[in-house]
Amino acid sequence: MKLIDANKLTALAAALARAGYRVVAPVEDSGVVRLKEWAEGAAIRTGAVPVNSAKDFLFPPSEIIGRWDLDGDDFMPRDVQPDAPKTVLLAVRPCDAAALALLDTVFNWDYKDDFYNARRQAVTVVPMVCTAADEQCFCTSVGGAPDATAGADAMLRPADGGTRFILEPLTDKGNALLDAAGLALAEGEAAADPPVEIARRFDVEAVTEWLSRNFESDLWPALSLACLGCGACAYACPTCHCFDIQDEATRRESVRLKNWDSCGFGLFTLHAGGHNPRPDQTARWRNRVMHKFSYIPERFALVGCTGCGRCARVCGAGMSMSEVCRLIADETKKAPTHES
Repeated sequence: MKLIDANKLTALAAALARAGYRVVAPVEDSGVVRLKEWAEGAAIRTGAVPVNSAKDFLFPPSEIIGRWDLDGDDFMPRDVQPDAPKTVLLAVRPCDAAALALLDTVFNWDYKDDFYNARRQAVTVVPMVCTAADEQCFCTSVGGAPDATAGADAMLRPADGGTRFILEPLTDKGNALLDAAGLALAEGEAAADPPVEIARRFDVEAVTEWLSRNFESDLWPALSLACLGCGACAYACPTCHCFDIQDEATRRESVRLKNWDSCGFGLFTLHAGGHNPRPDQTARWRNRVMHKFSYIPERFALVGCTGCGRCARVCGAGMSMSEVCRLIADETKKAPTHES
């Protein structure tokens, strides 16, 4: 059994950095806990869910995917390689690791995204079993668990009342990480702490079933009324993956950018001729819910939500996806439905 004292996670991060890993971990940044690249001296904060997700380091908010030099009428393409350093995602949440199944599927569905795949291959994922949760956590409602190992290469398990961690390898990447950690880890015995209990807040199958029959339900305006269309929920979400392609140029250079986008934005489905099939926030919020709990399950046999609760924590209007899903699930107990 490989062990490390809870107050020595920074020593583990330092050992991995010396071994050539870029270490990404939850650290305090401007008063909040955020997943970011660890730097010498930064304390690793395991007591709070970071405001951002591990998605940031596999599918960055903006990246250059093409580049050309311009010389008069001549275009000279330049090689663009993915920025994919060897990385460990250390002490992330099981809900972040669980999101990788969907990201892996989407970015290899009808086209293999070389940029995503290069980073995915370079990443070792080390979630930490959750021993605490807040009112926004609902992983158990969507098939997850606070100690789920889906997507993990190794697991950090709090032990002996939170004073130590057990580091358990699950894949070849996990074994390689333990080898790289070297003397930062000790041999010994410890009793793993039980994970936090998170009650199921809704029946996800009931949500999916209701959505299949209620595209035009009168409930949608009430469910969406508070939405500001700011996109914060999509940007914090570990599974949201919509992006836009933009070209930018100067007189001498042109670049093609892949940028995060969101179905909550009014411009997301605006046609060049002026028509918008989702003309208001009700239609856009409905699409967000349908996408996660109807379209993705139908297409990929996966739920498009891991129950991390970040969308509710960052929402300026206090909207909660788990509460919306609870209200929808409760609707299945009522009689009339509205066929699409």
